[in-house]
Amino acid sequence: MGRGKVFLNVLLNKVQALAMIDKELMRSEPEKVRKALESRGDGLKAFDKLLKLDAEWRAMKGEADSLRAERNKLGLEIAKAAKAKKDIAPLKRKGEKIAKRLGEIGEKEKKLEEKRIGIMLTVPNLPHESVPAGKDSSGNVDVREWGKVKRGSADVEPHYELGPRLGVIDFERGAKLGGHRFTVLSGWAAKLERALGQFMVSLQIGRGYRELSVPYLVKTEVMEGTGQLPKFKEDLYETEDGLWLIPTAEVPLVNVHRDEVLEEAQLPISYCGLTPCFRREAGAYGKDIKGLIRQHQFTKVELVKFALPEKSYSELEKLTLDAEAVLQQLELPYKVVELCTGDLGFAASKTYDVEVWIPSQDTYREISSCSNCGEFQARRADIKVRRKEGLEYAHTLNGSGLAVGRCMVSLIENFQEDRGIRVPKALQPYMETDYIEMK
Repeated sequence: MGRGKVFLNVLLNKVQALAMIDKELMRSEPEKVRKALESRGDGLKAFDKLLKLDAEWRAMKGEADSLRAERNKLGLEIAKAAKAKKDIAPLKRKGEKIAKRLGEIGEKEKKLEEKRIGIMLTVPNLPHESVPAGKDSSGNVDVREWGKVKRGSADVEPHYELGPRLGVIDFERGAKLGGHRFTVLSGWAAKLERALGQFMVSLQIGRGYRELSVPYLVKTEVMEGTGQLPKFKEDLYETEDGLWLIPTAEVPLVNVHRDEVLEEAQLPISYCGLTPCFRREAGAYGKDIKGLIRQHQFTKVELVKFALPEKSYSELEKLTLDAEAVLQQLELPYKVVELCTGDLGFAASKTYDVEVWIPSQDTYREISSCSNCGEFQARRADIKVRRKEGLEYAHTLNGSGLAVGRCMVSLIENFQEDRGIRVPKALQPYMETDYIEMK
């Protein structure tokens, strides 16, 4: 096999791995896909380009197949003419023209496949049919609430004032070390961050998750596998040698099984991991400037599941309950919101946001997004499951369990009293106290 053919096969394999849309669905029901993307509010232009390139590719492939058939037929004619001792020079010249044209087509196919790969990476996932229609967050639907809201902005000192006053949250020294949106925690605040992370992981292990410790730096193809690249490149930190700091543990946890075939009996597989997360927040300047809500570096527990396609949406309900369990144990009021089509994340087919009450802001703020990505990530990372009927793509799910910084904010403000902060019973073994004196 020639080098050009090998290169083309590699490209074709990559296209299949990165294609989030089943090519048969794309070709047989393009309007269905277009309608789904239109409801999301993005990806439609990219999909139309993809359709056009696919039509060009199929036309090119059809021509190449016809030329190969003609070349094979010509080979038989040359052999027959040579046996009859006839002049085969005209037939050879014809064969050379066919070979030249096939070479030209091969070069065009390479360029075409490169374009297809680039476009495929920018097409978002399709919303599940159960997702409510809507253009933006105003179309989201409240699902349930838990706990009673007891404090508002008039009742508490904001964490971004209380922490610096007590000398345990230092934004100035954080900026001195890393710049804007970096923070130094000390004393009980540092211990609270550590205690919350340990508590969250222990809780999820008890609920059936397997803890993994993963790299914080990953390869480009790993970022592509979960959909961070190229979509969110501006929000990511890249090193000079081509590695990327993880924006969430979802990235390494999902890619743990990239290029693997899982056995049906293994599923569902549930992983959790506690890691720092790194985000430039390039598109978020001016938002949540004060405090720990939106930092360039923050700690988070991530939950990831691999599930059978027919069971993944019931697994999403369970995963959401797992995230909620953290807030219930910590006695923090929250609500669950189902995102509409126009507010879905790039890789998600269905998402529930869990929002915790932040007294100083008199509002609920997102602390976990629990999503079913269907086969979107599994296609990009090439994660399959072996079944009696053959191989098919697994479904991947993810959700925060939870964002530690935002949980700290809610806890400090919701349990704030005149002389200190009450520690929820579930967290007391990790904090080694039931009360934080505000000295």
